[in-house]
Amino acid sequence: MSVDNTEADDTMWCLALVSSIAVLFLSLVLQRRFALPAASSAISLFLQTADMLRKSTTKKVASSCCAACGIAEVDDITLKECATCDLVRYCSDTCQKNHWPQHKEACKKRAAELRDELLFKQPESSHLGDCPICCIPFHLDESKSSLYSCCSKLVCRGCSHANNIREVVERGWTKCPFCRQPLPTEEESEKYSMKRVEANDPYAIHRKGAEQYKKGHYQSAFECFTRAAELGDVEAHFKLALLYHNGRGVEKDEKRAMHHLKEAAIGGHPRARYNLGCVEWNNGKTERAVNHWIIAATQGEDDSIKFLLEKFRSGIVSKDDLAAALRAHQAAVDSAKSPQREAAETASKAAEEYLRSQKMIQSNFSWRNFGAE
Repeated sequence: MSVDNTEADDTMWCLALVSSIAVLFLSLVLQRRFALPAASSAISLFLQTADMLRKSTTKKVASSCCAACGIAEVDDITLKECATCDLVRYCSDTCQKNHWPQHKEACKKRAAELRDELLFKQPESSHLGDCPICCIPFHLDESKSSLYSCCSKLVCRGCSHANNIREVVERGWTKCPFCRQPLPTEEESEKYSMKRVEANDPYAIHRKGAEQYKKGHYQSAFECFTRAAELGDVEAHFKLALLYHNGRGVEKDEKRAMHHLKEAAIGGHPRARYNLGCVEWNNGKTERAVNHWIIAATQGEDDSIKFLLEKFRSGIVSKDDLAAALRAHQAAVDSAKSPQREAAETASKAAEEYLRSQKMIQSNFSWRNFGAE
């Protein structure tokens, strides 16, 4: 079957090449006879097609034969791709091991290219995702959403506020806006959280790590964040980057800090992306820094917009790039708005004013950023 597919592909490539040559010949004849300016575009098309066929053929030959011994893939022989890059394939582990000295340099170069492609790919949304009730993207400020321990769901402040008003007015007590169960007591909430941790819920483990950090138990926080990151929690990667950067709960290691910062950015964490831009800027990599800030800005990250404006005034960022980033930033901010959230924000400000008048406001906890010099 493999041989038949190969022959069919060869036929298609030959037809494409013959078609390109025919187009080139016809264009040259028309230009010579009728003075039509089509030759240059035809030549360009021919060269592009020939180059594409050359690359396709090279990749095809490389992928259909073992890079070490040259044996072809047939029905009883299956080739395995290199786990790091997509350049070569091998018929056995022995061939892969023997070919490593020749393949090492190209493999590492290709792996770095693939990593950069993944790193600078625009995320579809932030790591927080959408509220499970209103299906509107969460605000990047985590204080504008609430975690309900009864069902371990994060709900936006707008839905929580609307639920509170409805439940209090109609029934006189409050239920969870998602699972509709009565809100648990503090003791019950702790039990629910521990159950979620035991069930390997990454978000619950991450929350436990954040609580340990606030208490000054950095080693325990590091262990929780590591476990949550292994389970795929993007925020845990960001917190691990900060712990490695500051040397809290673990030995200071900038290389590991950058690894977790990149993982968080790939996962759609806007603040991690902003910090990556700051690190690249401090290392003298201007273009990479600007690209990181543009991606973060399109996710609604405010500080990235400030840096882009500053670099625009310095002539580093173009007017078109800044305008595109500003439009995308505003679109991201607007997408997280709703009438319910605005009403919740108004009620929250009124409550803060009351608490401030009673001198009951406490300072908010915040995570330190890398910052650009």
